Amino acid sequence: MDKALTYSVVERKDPASPEVQGKYYAQAQARGEAGIRELSQRIQQMCTVTRADVIAVLTALEDVVSDCLANGEIVRLGELCSLRVSLSGSGTVTKEEYHTGLIEKKRILFTGGTTLKNMLGTLKYTCSLPNAYENAPIILSCVSRDRGIAYVLSVNPICVRLFQYLSVCRVPDLCPSV
Repeated sequence: MDKALTYSVVERKDPASPEVQGKYYAQAQARGEAGIRELSQRIQQMCTVTRADVIAVLTALEDVVSDCLANGEIVRLGELCSLRVSLSGSGTVTKEEYHTGLIEKKRILFTGGTTLKNMLGTLKYTCSLPNAYENAPIILSCVSRDRGIAYVLSVNPICVRLFQYLSVCRVPDLCPSV
């Protein structure tokens, strides 16, 4: 089975101009989660280490990464990624005035490494139909087709939006005779 990232097409409006028609964008859809148990099972199948040993290493890795970050170190996990702590907050006019109470946000910055960047470069996509359209009425008729986008004649706006959505996702020949 080919690996493919599932996405849906969603409308996004500019919060500063809510009256203006929004634009449609791809939004990645999660198919589930892969926790330590799932990862350890997959890793066990790829090498000679047992699942219990993999779980032990991954659990220890959590603790070591946390300690390193708390110590101000950049953590590099091979070609996978790097992690570091970032701080932000209010500033002062002079260096002497600054104190730790001015630090407002602490966060972990994740930077993908070569392995993840290569994965992004070869990513394939598959369109998923949003739940809102699963029970949509049947489209009445096709009126025209222009540049791969089909236009339909329907009294139901959900039906029209569904057809536009499917056309954007390149579902072939929904309206072949037009």
